[in-house]
Amino acid sequence: MTVKILKSAADGALLARILKSLEEDKAEDVVVIDLHGKSEMADHMVVCSGRSTRQVAAISEKLTDKIKSEFGIFSKVEGKSQGDWVLIDAGDVIVHVFRPEVREFYQVEKMWMEPGAAQTNPPGPVDVAKQEG
Repeated sequence: MTVKILKSAADGALLARILKSLEEDKAEDVVVIDLHGKSEMADHMVVCSGRSTRQVAAISEKLTDKIKSEFGIFSKVEGKSQGDWVLIDAGDVIVHVFRPEVREFYQVEKMWMEPGAAQTNPPGPVDVAKQEG
């Protein structure tokens, strides 16, 4: 699993355990966003994807169980019954687990990116023949 870290997310024990759990459960496209100086709601935000509603729900359930048993944190969870987008509030770390289509639609991580870090792909199809000539 490749973890993409935006800015400089420090490795706290809770964040490290969350990332390990996501890796064990085969979460995809994991992004860690450092919220220091951006928001007081948490220190980090983790955004990832599951391939199906069943996997999204399973990733979320296993993660909340591990956080509870290892850290004594009773996480607040929203959206697990639908399995499209689950939000887990573990205090210092907020975790969003999406189905890929839902993640693409909401683009939550783009909201928290540094200015100028957004992709610069041109909108729509590109005519390669015009560019070569």
